[in-house]
Parts: sequence; structure tokens; C-alpha cells
Amino acid sequence: MPARLIGVDVRQDLILAPVNKVHHVHTITRVAEMLGEDEDWLCDVATEMDQEDGLIWVYGPGDTSVMAFTDFGIETLAGLVEIYEGRPSST
Repeated sequence: MPARLIGVDVRQDLILAPVNKVHHVHTITRVAEMLGEDEDWLCDVATEMDQEDGLIWVYGPGDTSVMAFTDFGIETLAGLVEIYEGRPSST
């Protein structure tokens, strides 16, 4: 029978990876509807974004994939839309 460690934190040598807090995303189609923009044009604008900006690629069967955005990603994309359209920021 192995010895039991009482009162010892056995997790001290574990390296814990950060936990992703994203629990939902919106597809590019839905975001285009939400922002009232053309989906193809919005895809072009979103190519400037990275994962840190809230852009996520969702992969399906075969070679299918779709661009999706976190809530922060939608805010970032909306800001880029304002820049591209020359509108002043609402903030």
C-alpha cells in the first residue's frame, strides 16, 4: 500500500495551462447581419484581425471553415468598420 501524504500540496509541481473563458462565438454571417454590413466586405476587413483580436476559425468536415468572433471580436471588427467607412467612433 502506497504511503499517503497528509497536508502536502501535490499540485506544486504541476504547470496549469490558462483556461479559455470563451463560451460562445458568432459566425461572420450573423455578425454581418448584426452590423448591417455586406458579409464578403466584412470578411475582407476582418483579415486584419488575429486571434488576440477575437477572431476564431471554426473548422467543419473536410475543408470547410467559417470565420467567427467572440464578443470582443465583434467590438474590434465594428471599430475597423468605422475606420474603413470613415465614420467617427461612437466612444
